[in-house]
Amino acid sequence: MSTLTLLAPGDEFTPPGLELFDTPPIIPGVDWFTKPVLLALLSTVIVVAFCWSAFANPKIVPRGVQNVAEVGYMFVRDQVARPFLGKDADRWMGLLLSIFFLVWVWNLMGVIPVVQFPVASHIAFPVVLALSIYVLKVYLGIKHQGAVGYFKNMMFPPGLPKPIYVLLAPIEFLSNLIIAPFTHAVRLFANMFAGHIILAFFSLVGFWFLFEKLTPLGAPLGVVGVIMTIAMTGFEMFIQFLQAFLFAMLAAMYIGNSLHAEH
Repeated sequence: MSTLTLLAPGDEFTPPGLELFDTPPIIPGVDWFTKPVLLALLSTVIVVAFCWSAFANPKIVPRGVQNVAEVGYMFVRDQVARPFLGKDADRWMGLLLSIFFLVWVWNLMGVIPVVQFPVASHIAFPVVLALSIYVLKVYLGIKHQGAVGYFKNMMFPPGLPKPIYVLLAPIEFLSNLIIAPFTHAVRLFANMFAGHIILAFFSLVGFWFLFEKLTPLGAPLGVVGVIMTIAMTGFEMFIQFLQAFLFAMLAAMYIGNSLHAEH
């Protein structure tokens, strides 16, 4: 690992690296039960409890948790479901709302004090969620368009010269059935992975030069680290919300394309 020597011989600042994502088992001998798994389970409980408290006994005039949940519901309905699902939007709101809130809480775990670990920064979690949407997409496409019709509509858009299909068909196949689910998962993972490293880096700069190796030359750098940590935390929270929105939006788009022929 690279090190940056500053200020005094023997005082070395080591930037954070992949060790941030090396999470040992919480319970000895139970290798699968690590911090990301615990936070993923906790996120599920939080989302279920939030939705239950908001919608189990809804009031005509919303108050408290119900009011907040209805704002989230309307956002997902108007910005995610209806643009891609049209008249089928209400039917799929439960799934899309759950995906949006779950991914958002996953991401927010990265800025919660003490916890400070975004669940989606471990590739397994966005992959499983994206694969679930992928399986649902293919199932709905075959169910509503037929196996032949689904793959035909996907790979052979009408109105083009037949020789074009020789090049276009494999591109459409790769794009829809391989690249799409891959990018669906990796986009979320990459943003949370990079964001976690950036926040850890600036946090460590501030802590190191203000508390561990406080010197007249290092103190200003430590202050910069603290300021950047605060600024990047705010920016990261925006990215966390945006990635939850994009993940749910792409899920709605895939479902919509399967329910109705895209071309």
